[in-house]
Amino acid sequence: MGAAPVWSVDPRTGKQREQVASEATPEEVDRAVRAAEAARPALADRTARAALLRNAADLLDEAGGHVIEAADAETALGPVRLTGELARTTAQLRAFADVVDEGAFLDIRIDHADADRTPPWPELRRWKIPLGVVAVYSASNFPLAFSVPGGDTASALAAGCPVVVKAHPDHPATSELCASVLRRAAQQAGLPEDVIALVHGFDAGVELVRHPLVAAAGFTGSVRGGRALFDAAAARPVPIPFHGELGSLNPVVITEAAADERAEAIGTGLAGSMTLGEGQFCTKPGFVLAPAGAAGDRLLKSLTAAVSETEPGVMLDHRMRDAFVAGVAERAALDGVGMPVTPGAGGEHTVSAGFLTVPAQRLATEGPHDLLLEECFGPVTVVARYASQEEIAGILSRLPGNLTATLHISEGEAAGPAAELLAALTPLAGRVLVDGWPTGVAVAPAQHHGGPYPATTSTSTSVGATAIERWLRPVTYQSAPSALLPPELRDENPLGLPRRVDGRQEGLES
Repeated sequence: MGAAPVWSVDPRTGKQREQVASEATPEEVDRAVRAAEAARPALADRTARAALLRNAADLLDEAGGHVIEAADAETALGPVRLTGELARTTAQLRAFADVVDEGAFLDIRIDHADADRTPPWPELRRWKIPLGVVAVYSASNFPLAFSVPGGDTASALAAGCPVVVKAHPDHPATSELCASVLRRAAQQAGLPEDVIALVHGFDAGVELVRHPLVAAAGFTGSVRGGRALFDAAAARPVPIPFHGELGSLNPVVITEAAADERAEAIGTGLAGSMTLGEGQFCTKPGFVLAPAGAAGDRLLKSLTAAVSETEPGVMLDHRMRDAFVAGVAERAALDGVGMPVTPGAGGEHTVSAGFLTVPAQRLATEGPHDLLLEECFGPVTVVARYASQEEIAGILSRLPGNLTATLHISEGEAAGPAAELLAALTPLAGRVLVDGWPTGVAVAPAQHHGGPYPATTSTSTSVGATAIERWLRPVTYQSAPSALLPPELRDENPLGLPRRVDGRQEGLES
């Protein structure tokens, strides 16, 4: 019996569109990984891999119309959203090419021998080297920026690691198209096309994380799927790093003074953030602590008006749609939960946005209402009405780890209780916002897209220049003759790289 076919499916109708590929057999996964490993030495050339990244960006831009058309047909995210996502994807490819050219990611440190120290120092030269073949698991909600040509792939290639991508079943045709573009970019840079490979199928994803030549993995998806792969990576005879983004509630705290000052603006902003992309962003604000008094009532009135004007939309696939409808119904059935705007099925293939309310005291202790503290993927949020600062503190102490946490304060609250709330939110998330909304993740050097478990399985970021650090490990050479050292570690610094020598930084502009 042959491998199962892989179909492109239209989420607007639920119908199969075309057969794209077949699910990879164990033998095919093995061949892909071994070919990637064989291509690894070629990626040692930093000039070539910077060219690969820039070529990939240019070729994706050239094929932009086809890429956006394919992605929209498979995700229903729309040309406007996908045009922006493609721009983000090509920008981060070029940004990582700049990172490779600069060379600071190598973190070169040289300490010359010093016999006068107690105890004496030998000569030590440290830098970072690539781990090896990286397995990347594509995300459903970002068919470009967190999939085949996305940040995990770009940062791994920048580090010098070949990549084998497990395509997401929601956009196999888009994945095939993007993989072909990246393989062509590699050839143009004089590199083997096998520095990037693509496989399809659930079983292929399991085979991939277990393959002995896979050195690390990056994942964006559900808690259940990510945890299973994380456990498989840890259970290997030789465990490997597994950088997984699994799930996030992204709590928001709105002080009474903030609600009193600008309730209408906060309500409108919350509606826009929680419904953006049909609520399918990993940073969607899914839980809000709002005051119980008159200011909170004004906020909910504004939120109700804004959410009520949101048109029903299509989710990424029918499985997610069904999970959303069921999840909302289960939460709405809890005692004391209200629905000012009812979320759920909007039609045969669509969903309607809405939000739930609950007295914060219902969440003070463990019980059935803990379901409200779990992510519900889709256009819904939970507004818990608090009556005191103690209720806020008690609920925050019960929250799991998150990608983001947000605090809305009034203009005069930049100290005192506001500082205490910010301090309480900081341990919960990798990015803490004040007077903003968490949807939208700038691809910037200072960005951190990660957080305590279950937001992620490591302390790393998947967005920004430091994402490259996930695919590197440090090595120190002690008392090695100069002729044996790589050029990057020689005293004469023939490549002109930034480095720290005997405690002093060299080669970086101040």
